[in-house]
Parts: sequence; structure tokens; C-alpha cells
Amino acid sequence: MLAKIAGIFFVLLLVAGVPTLSFLTARQRHLRFVPRRALYVSAILSQWLLAALGVVVVLVIFGDFAAVSFRPVASLTFLRWTLALCLAALAFQGILLVCEHSGWWPAESETVRLLLPETRQEKLWCVLLVAPTAALCEEFVYRGYLLTQLSAWLPSRGWAWAASALAFGLAHTYQGLSGVLRAGVLGAFFAYPVLCWGSLYPSMAAHFIYDALALVWLGPHFLKFESRVDAGQ
Repeated sequence: MLAKIAGIFFVLLLVAGVPTLSFLTARQRHLRFVPRRALYVSAILSQWLLAALGVVVVLVIFGDFAAVSFRPVASLTFLRWTLALCLAALAFQGILLVCEHSGWWPAESETVRLLLPETRQEKLWCVLLVAPTAALCEEFVYRGYLLTQLSAWLPSRGWAWAASALAFGLAHTYQGLSGVLRAGVLGAFFAYPVLCWGSLYPSMAAHFIYDALALVWLGPHFLKFESRVDAGQ
């Protein structure tokens, strides 16, 4: 009984609680006055807290982490899937940036722009702490735990795949409509090798590489490009 209650509670937290908190975060106007490093610390702590709760729930329900896709995969398979996911995610992000610039995609929210690093120290924070935290915690929680539970509860793995991607997208409500749509599609990308091979490791590696490049390179370069275009108008 305890295991069932814990499982349902954590699923509800992920599909309803986290999106609600994300939405409320986006409405806090004072965020623009918070130092960027403080925003990083808050994001890191909140994700590790959620992951720690997930660890407890997994141990109560399953007793080990192999049940939520912490399984080894052949080195060549790992490298192939990591590379494929990285290329797909970065290509998708590049297309979105072009579409946003052309007015075909919703503009990034102010919150996303606030999170992009500007100094060398902030970029190190992103590469060494923010990106690894997101890769480990989010993959464990959404592609490990949530996808596993939904696969057991829903009629097919396809429905579980779609529902987990939707939940992941809604968890990024603080990033606005653009962030929700982007995260939902990326969540579907990262879930695919988990469904195919039962291992989180390629998704974790690709998620880290994507976040690091998006935060430190793609995002800041796009903002500089926007500034030059605006200055020329």
C-alpha cells in the first residue's frame, strides 16, 4: 500500500505539481533583479531535491534502480545514440532559432534570457553545475521514473512516451510557450533510446551536451545576433 501511494504521489507531483510551481515562478516579476548565480543555485537545489525524493520513491517501490532504466549499454551503442541525440537536439534548436527570428515561432521568455550566462564564471557554472544537474536529475525523474510508471499504467508505451514528454514540457512553463514546446519535443527525443534499449545513459550524456552548448554557445550567440539586427534597423 505504501509503495502504491508513494508511486501515485510522485507521478502527480511531476505531472501537476512541478508545472504549477513552474507557472508560479514565471509570474514572479522580481526575478529580473535576482543575481544570475542565485538563479543557478536555486535551479540546482530544486532539481536535486526533486531527484532525492525520486530516489526514495524508487527504493520504496522497486528496491533498485535497474527498474527505472539505470542499466548498462554497449559502448558503441552508447556513443551512437549520444551522438544521434545531440545532433537531433542541436539541429532542432537551430531550426527554432531561425523560426523565432523569422517570426514563425514564439519568442523566448524573459526568464530564459535571464538565465543565459554572460561572464566566464557564469559559463563555468552552466557547464560544471547547471547542465550536469539537469541531465542527471531530469533524465532520472522523467525518462527513468515517470516513463516507467506511465508505461505500466497506460495502454501502450507510445502513450507513455507522449505523456512523459508532455509532462516534461509543462515542467518548463516558466520558459513560456516556446520553452514548453521545445522541452516537450526534446523530452520525446531523449525518451526514444530509453524505450529502445532500456538505458538512461545515452540520454543523460546527450542532455548534458545539449544544455551546455545551448546555454554557453547557442543562446548567447543568438542574443548577440538579435542585438546587431535590432541596431541595424
